[in-house]
Amino acid sequence: MINRQDRSDPWRSPVTVAQIPDGGLHRELDADEAQRKAMADMSGVREVLSAHASLDVTPKSGGRFHVTGHVRARVGQTCVVTLDPIETDIDEPIDQMFAPPEQIPALSDLVDDTGEGGDDIDPPEPIEGGVIDLGRLATDVLFLGIDPYPRKPDAVFEHEVTPPDPKDHPFAALKALKAAPKPKRKPKGK
Repeated sequence: MINRQDRSDPWRSPVTVAQIPDGGLHRELDADEAQRKAMADMSGVREVLSAHASLDVTPKSGGRFHVTGHVRARVGQTCVVTLDPIETDIDEPIDQMFAPPEQIPALSDLVDDTGEGGDDIDPPEPIEGGVIDLGRLATDVLFLGIDPYPRKPDAVFEHEVTPPDPKDHPFAALKALKAAPKPKRKPKGK
């Protein structure tokens, strides 16, 4: 297996499911500078100052695995009101089930059939090639936690509306022509 940084997966931490003990495992992940730079480029933020994930992987029946934990990050963004640089803290929970790909359709149908309250349950993600990439999961959750419209706490959008000047109206010139006195015509032949 080649260990490479793929542009689509800047933060990688693959775990082979066959090597996960019956009691589960715990992982603490910290993104390095190159990974944070790639995440910033992909997400459109100015910078990712820090990114940390604390994850627990627990085996379940049928070859499924439950991943829980948190992603914490600090990102540099630009305030949408003042355009000043700001820093935003992200603290997002992770609660995701993984299953062998052949089980996904049946498990997704179960999630769809749960009726009311089923909207809160995500279908399982596939275990690809016998591997769960905890870094990819942490990256996805981090990206979902980024505020698309960040603003400084004291930022206020003030927009003054000044009524238009009636003289600037497009038909003001026509109105002035209509209101102007008409010159008198001289009779013909005199």
